[in-house]
Amino acid sequence: MVKVITYGTFDLLHYGHVSLLERAKALGDYLVVGVTADDFDKSRGKINVQLSLMERIEAVKATGLADEIIVEEYEGQKIDDIRRLGIDIFTVGSDWIGQFDYLSEYCKVIYLDRTKGISSSNIRSVKREIRLGLVGESTVIEKVAIESRYVNGIEISGICTYSPHLLPQSLKHVECITDSFDQLLDLVDAVYLVSRPQDHYFQIRKAINKGKHILCESPIALCKTECAELFLEANTKGVILAECNKTAFSIAYSRLVLMVKTGKIGQVVSVDATCTSLSDAYFLKDPTYSMIWNSISSWGSKALLPIFQILGSDYKSKHISSRIIDEEEKYDVFSKIDFVYPKAVASIKVGKGVKSEGDLIISGTKGYIYVPSPWWKTDYFEIRYENPNENKRFFYQLEGEGIRYALVVFLNAIENGKKNYNIEEETSIAIAGIMEDYYHGVDLDRI
Repeated sequence: MVKVITYGTFDLLHYGHVSLLERAKALGDYLVVGVTADDFDKSRGKINVQLSLMERIEAVKATGLADEIIVEEYEGQKIDDIRRLGIDIFTVGSDWIGQFDYLSEYCKVIYLDRTKGISSSNIRSVKREIRLGLVGESTVIEKVAIESRYVNGIEISGICTYSPHLLPQSLKHVECITDSFDQLLDLVDAVYLVSRPQDHYFQIRKAINKGKHILCESPIALCKTECAELFLEANTKGVILAECNKTAFSIAYSRLVLMVKTGKIGQVVSVDATCTSLSDAYFLKDPTYSMIWNSISSWGSKALLPIFQILGSDYKSKHISSRIIDEEEKYDVFSKIDFVYPKAVASIKVGKGVKSEGDLIISGTKGYIYVPSPWWKTDYFEIRYENPNENKRFFYQLEGEGIRYALVVFLNAIENGKKNYNIEEETSIAIAGIMEDYYHGVDLDRI
């Protein structure tokens, strides 16, 4: 019996996929199809895959052409599969010519001509054409514009900023650059808000009323009730409101949270997160806007994310200690927040003007998870136990600080009409509640 194997994403299964599978099947007696896992696709740059792994597996199964379906999860797996399954022929499309010649040491390699004029990428581009507007003064705007190039179906159609002179040269070509938020909303389908946190509530309300989808840099609002109100209004109007806390879209972070919740380190008794920076480029260029993004608003959402996603927001008490250098703007160069839960404790340290080790430590009754600095951009973490021989290290590639992944999830949510589950509404609301307490001096001591 001649065994054949082929691999692919098989996203939005189309005639070209079926044709390739038919020709692969004809090469032998038994066809094995490897469907690439979501995480492996992301590590190869295919971050705009529309369907889940199980949906893609079911689509391949429905063709009736595969005698066996496996999941491709890691680099180098092809050699392992060929050896393990006793494969005689490896085949893929001709667009990969030369890429897999190294497999000829283990089996015969055949490149099949692809069906011309059709591809999943083209289908994705046709299905989704979202005009995105960028709002704010932050350098994040340039990063979003750069990362949007990696995602099919996004067009940066306009920028709303009060400081056009600070825009980098790479964004000067954008068709509409305005200081009118209303004018921008008339041109776009969705907005990415990197504006001042104090402006988020009113901008989001206006966007919702005009039927525009919103991806908002954390925090969504500076008041718990206002944040809850915005989510309710967005759900009622049928528009997507999503928080872009970029850490939540890191594969490593997602896996970390999953491992914690499945008991890999036992019961969690402590979560400690630190996020600090000494300088801010925009503070030097235009202090008017930098002063609004203080330590709490810049770093607080990131540091609070693992606490609320792991321990929840039903804490018994909290205490905020802040060094505030501008009372009018409530600008803190450093803040520490301590939480007490029924069976755990947690703390964050955030600073813009104070530097500390930016790591994340999650302590449990069986072991602990250590994420080195900068943990909010992590592609690596460790699970450590009493016996060091049991320690495990995990690596997951991260591209674009998580921005491109956030854009993909946002677009999928728009297309499918589903909420953004990378960050639960309850978590966003809890973060807004901490912001509210800070600005109103609740549980706050100045240091």
